[in-house]
Amino acid sequence: MKIAVVGTGYVGLVTGTCLSETGNMVTCVDINEDKVTQLRNGQVPIYEPGLDVLLHRNTEQGRLRFTTNLAEAVADAQLIFLALPTPPGGDGAADLSYVLGAAEDIATIITDYKVVITKSTVPVGTADKVKAIFTQHTSVEVDVVSNPEFLREGVAVDDFMKPDRVVVGTTSERAQKLMSELYGPYVRQGNPIIFMDERSSELTKYAANSFLATKITFMNEIANVCELVGADVDAVRRGIGADDRIGKRFLFPGIGYGGSCFPKDVQALAKSADEIGYDFKLLNSVMEVNEIQKKVLFEKVKNYFYGNLAGKKFALWGLAFKPGTDDIREAPALYIIEELLHAGAQVVAFDPEAMPNVKRLLGDTISFSENAYDALNDADALLIATEWSVFRNPDFELVGKKLKNKVIFDGRNLYDLQKMIDLGFYYNSIGRKLIN
Repeated sequence: MKIAVVGTGYVGLVTGTCLSETGNMVTCVDINEDKVTQLRNGQVPIYEPGLDVLLHRNTEQGRLRFTTNLAEAVADAQLIFLALPTPPGGDGAADLSYVLGAAEDIATIITDYKVVITKSTVPVGTADKVKAIFTQHTSVEVDVVSNPEFLREGVAVDDFMKPDRVVVGTTSERAQKLMSELYGPYVRQGNPIIFMDERSSELTKYAANSFLATKITFMNEIANVCELVGADVDAVRRGIGADDRIGKRFLFPGIGYGGSCFPKDVQALAKSADEIGYDFKLLNSVMEVNEIQKKVLFEKVKNYFYGNLAGKKFALWGLAFKPGTDDIREAPALYIIEELLHAGAQVVAFDPEAMPNVKRLLGDTISFSENAYDALNDADALLIATEWSVFRNPDFELVGKKLKNKVIFDGRNLYDLQKMIDLGFYYNSIGRKLIN
């Protein structure tokens, strides 16, 4: 099939590349000339495992191309994906200007039937707005479909190539047939393509992300209770996760959720509810708790040093909001850094992938290390903010020698409590016994 993908951000680039991997002819279009040039040269602007391999293979074999020319991209395309940013506005509502603007541009240049697919995360009713634009600006028949993405950063290629489900919102039989043909190769093992109306599809994405964010936040609250009553959150997690009504995933406590999806989507759903007169108390509480949780590790540090952090030096392992990505949007590490700097402390950070992004954001307000161990040199304590695999089994003897004090504050519960006792560390984690 001939496909155009408008937007080469995270979702657009993964979508276009993975669609080309099953033999489709895909043209990705973006207004950023530098990015398009970079992609034409095989340079992937984001870190996503496996994406570079697919991009190189499909560009070399002519199935994937990049352009800044929208008319050229959509001319022969049967399917047009809109994978554009929907950032939160000042009031928390999703900004649809990029999506609606692209729809208007496309409406003025198409000459034959198209299926226009909103891949961006958009509020309920967006498909109706996009459809109205085409009705206003062209007499060409257009079907507008909602097809939300469920890609996890760090494993997005696998998620696209082997989805647990594909959600498609359309009331058009013609569009449904084309979408079935498109996604058939990805669900050969029997996972479903779930067809529904457009509004239900749009709400499904927000509902899924908001529920997962709620699950994470609930476990963080349980962890805080565990610390107060002397319980072990790991034991509680295992106990409730064995219940198949609850499940094991998204039950690991930590220092709050971040990234490009959960914060934005929870906020947007709560705002959408507010606009129709519904007070979504649960989601408002989730957002409130998450903001507090992002600073829990800092409070532990502050208490340990009796509030005197001025002149102290802290090593920070992890900057990305999660492992497997260089994405620092709403990363808890940034909140920790902000609080430490405000308290007069110095920060030396290491992250396998996200340091360039943090350097662009923070400049020289903190220092960066070329490896995890050099960040520890003469530091008063080590803080862990991201659960990268490289941090899971370090040389603790070397860690102890490099640190000024054998003190670790672990926001991701990476280490065994008994082991830390045996090694003689002060070890403060989330929802577990304090090792002192």
